[in-house]
Amino acid sequence: MTTYPPAPLPAPTHDALADGDGLLRTASIGPLVLETGGELPDVQLAFETWGRLDRDGSNAVLVQHALTGSSHVARGASEEDGWWDSLVGPGRTVDTDRYFVVSVNMLGGCYGSTGPASPAPDGAPWGARFPFVTIRDAVRAESLLADQLGIRRWHSVLGGSMGGARALEWALMFPRRVERCAVIACTAASSAEQIAFAQAQLQAIRLDPAYRGGDYYDGPPPEAGLGVARRIAHITYRAEQELEGRFGRAEQDAEQPLGAVLPADRGRYRVESYLDHQADKLVDRFDANSYVILTEALMSHDAARGRGSLEDVLGEATSEFFIAAVDSDRLYFPWQSHRLAACLPGDVPVHLISSPMGHDAFLTQIHQLDDRLRSSFYGR
Repeated sequence: MTTYPPAPLPAPTHDALADGDGLLRTASIGPLVLETGGELPDVQLAFETWGRLDRDGSNAVLVQHALTGSSHVARGASEEDGWWDSLVGPGRTVDTDRYFVVSVNMLGGCYGSTGPASPAPDGAPWGARFPFVTIRDAVRAESLLADQLGIRRWHSVLGGSMGGARALEWALMFPRRVERCAVIACTAASSAEQIAFAQAQLQAIRLDPAYRGGDYYDGPPPEAGLGVARRIAHITYRAEQELEGRFGRAEQDAEQPLGAVLPADRGRYRVESYLDHQADKLVDRFDANSYVILTEALMSHDAARGRGSLEDVLGEATSEFFIAAVDSDRLYFPWQSHRLAACLPGDVPVHLISSPMGHDAFLTQIHQLDDRLRSSFYGR
């Protein structure tokens, strides 16, 4: 049976934030009118914090999660490992003994923030009625939360993949509030190929009969469609050389891919079993509607949309930038990071994570950037 994360803890007072490192909170930011015309009457944002905010508010760091990530960046006082424990924590590159770190579950998600599974004003889940959300909508919502937390200016905003898109939009939408911005394994705009991969995932979900147009909360969730979407996505998160090195053409245990008369009875290759496992893990923790909402938000990502040319828009950015890519990434190619960097003011280098793993190396091998992040942002 599918289970989603538990309800978040009540919102604390500001003074209590320092005593709850890595514990989920919620805050109401009120109504929000969205970029494409939709409106949410009472938005709740789930967030976590680590460390203490300086009296002058100068040490606040915003860490943005990827598509199916959560606000749980680091373990803190919780019993659950964080997804960037190697980067964020006491004595780490983003040192929580020195910085006040904040991470917010994106609007439309399923880890405590208002999303399709949340109750609408009539008490029923939003479901198919949940409006279209863009990356810019999510950043605008986060700015209202930052106001409540007393953060007028971020020391830095950083994120990878979809988190990188949110970080970049922060620097463009609120330039006076972002001193430094790190965009890792992401680009200035979703490309045609990235949109194509995303569309295939969305169709997998929408064509599942259990999806019911998004109004499935009174019945079984569309686990089959979400599982296929995850399989498609995960192939783009890993590099060919890693899949070949780990699995090759090996069979899964005693299963025989060529050992059956009927196709339905054949066994699996190990790489098939691996994708099945990744799909099973996601459907147990993620809502299909949130997957659709966040994927479409990422498809909408375009720093230049409605602002002029990319060169003009990025050329006027005032934050200090750190751009990084994974050399084997086949979802967000390094050349796309180079194009982003070339449009920014000054001489902005592209730092490379060297790994055969592909896109996901921004999570698992972020330690390769420790020295450069410290010298650029976090050693000052």
